[in-house]
Amino acid sequence: MSQFSGRSNSSYRIRMSVFVQLLLLASTGGGWAYAQSETSVDKSQYTLFNPTPAELMRPMSTDRPDTTESPYTVDAGHIQLELSFADYWSDNGSGDSPSSHGFAAAPMLIKVGLFNDVDLQLGFDPYTRETTDDALGQGSNTIDGFGDIVARLKVNLWGNDGGTTAFAIMPFIEFPTASGDAGTGSVAGGLIAVLGVELPYEFSSAFMVEFDFNTNEIDRPYFDDLVLTATVGRTIVGDLDGYLEYAGFIDLDGDGGYEDCFDAGLTYGLSPDIQLDWGVRIGLAEAAVDLGIFAGISVRF
Repeated sequence: MSQFSGRSNSSYRIRMSVFVQLLLLASTGGGWAYAQSETSVDKSQYTLFNPTPAELMRPMSTDRPDTTESPYTVDAGHIQLELSFADYWSDNGSGDSPSSHGFAAAPMLIKVGLFNDVDLQLGFDPYTRETTDDALGQGSNTIDGFGDIVARLKVNLWGNDGGTTAFAIMPFIEFPTASGDAGTGSVAGGLIAVLGVELPYEFSSAFMVEFDFNTNEIDRPYFDDLVLTATVGRTIVGDLDGYLEYAGFIDLDGDGGYEDCFDAGLTYGLSPDIQLDWGVRIGLAEAAVDLGIFAGISVRF
């Protein structure tokens, strides 16, 4: 296939096969480890203007720090802020590819519970800076500034307040609000689907599929990326949890190769409404960014 030219097709097929086998294994595993306790209370009456009482709220679940989103929504009438203190990345390049490094300062996601099974999310990067060095050593180029804004709507279809699995869909749209060359320069968007499943021995897992679309020169939308992720986690001790994740990015327009990476990280609950996290991302494919380091906090109000 043309989109994988210059990459090992056999390696790509092996990684995709592993992803599919993990998905099939997890789908027969039992229930989502972070699934809330079964409750017979009808929470459909609660909305943005009639908040869910504290005693009926679900345990906090976040969409960070891994790539895989959570299948759970924020309880109706409540707000959740998920923020990175800083995200740093570095790519040494290869062959004729330039090297680059950069960071995003305080990228954040603000989530508001609209209904019991629906929340609205707004994400943006206050400041991003990236420097690209020419492969031939003939100079460098730096871009920085405010990033694009993304709006997302998460809809949980089942498992929000208990059950053996949890599943949600999340359409999103990205607006070209970035300064200079710090963003995509066009309206983009997509659709995310995420399944949460519980594994044996107190392990939990989640699997995500994401379709991204962009617009071409004549403003005609087309799908340009497919994202597949699988993550597994477990409580280590007390309020300290750990996770491992695999993420693959497929360029559907044929201009790039298959990019995949491995993530590992920790989360620590300071309270039922505050969580810290740390993590590292390592590129596996030649086209992927070599290293990413991140740390952040999530707070629920």
